[in-house]
Amino acid sequence: MKADTRLFGEIDIQDDKIIKLKEGIIGFPDLQNFTLIYDEEKKEKGGVKWLQSMDDPEFAMPVINPLDVKPDYRPTVNEEELKILGDMPEGSTFILVTITVPKEIEKMSVNLKAPFIINMENLHGAQIIVEDDFPVKYMIYDILNKKKAGE
Repeated sequence: MKADTRLFGEIDIQDDKIIKLKEGIIGFPDLQNFTLIYDEEKKEKGGVKWLQSMDDPEFAMPVINPLDVKPDYRPTVNEEELKILGDMPEGSTFILVTITVPKEIEKMSVNLKAPFIINMENLHGAQIIVEDDFPVKYMIYDILNKKKAGE
């Protein structure tokens, strides 16, 4: 399928790469179909990806694997909320968190309180508010700079 996007122009996305968020995302319940856009060459290294809406070409948000910035991130999620994702065999869970980049880039943060949890078996996902006391704004600027420098 071809899709027009504000940030990436026209992109070609295979149907089997569409992530279905049945309940949308917080603040945007009508946006339910997404794809991940990332640099193929850096795939194994992690880093920033874009969660691009397939419903609205103007909507894309930067996301990152939370383990890239908080290696001990193990959120507690109500099992009832995960039922909409279907059967999730071990190893089929993929978690992403949104990145906020303000004008003062040193205040860049991720939202550890409301991650996206994706079942990689069927590509069903949900944005879920976790039960843990994780911050909505977890500062990552220094963490990313240290990783970039190889520390």
